[in-house]
Amino acid sequence: MQKNWARVREVIGYLRYDTPAELATLNEIWDLDRVFTNYLLPQQELVSKLRYGAKVINRYDVPATPHQRAIKHPTMRKRPAITMNAAFKRIKPAHLQCEILRLAGELEKLSLAKKIPPAKPPVNTRWNHKG
Repeated sequence: MQKNWARVREVIGYLRYDTPAELATLNEIWDLDRVFTNYLLPQQELVSKLRYGAKVINRYDVPATPHQRAIKHPTMRKRPAITMNAAFKRIKPAHLQCEILRLAGELEKLSLAKKIPPAKPPVNTRWNHKG
């Protein structure tokens, strides 16, 4: 996926995750999101860029999922293609998305339940005053 950072923030947000429980939940999310992204989210690949002075024209191919691109690749062997197609048929998109959202909510609860770090000590205002 070319816009990985956007997908990461879309799924898990901007909170800090640094405990073992959060790591375990993140790993579950990424296992499910890998399936969702590779089998269900179509992407366009950049085919060419043409520059006319300051203007750049990008040309993209037809949207396809990574699964579809892999199956169509000329070096793809029959056995892996059959295995991937069987895995694709077992996917329940609505259930998969609901599970990702449930885990993301659980991750948010874990992060927000952590002890709030102590406040920073006050800055020495004796040297920072105007006058």
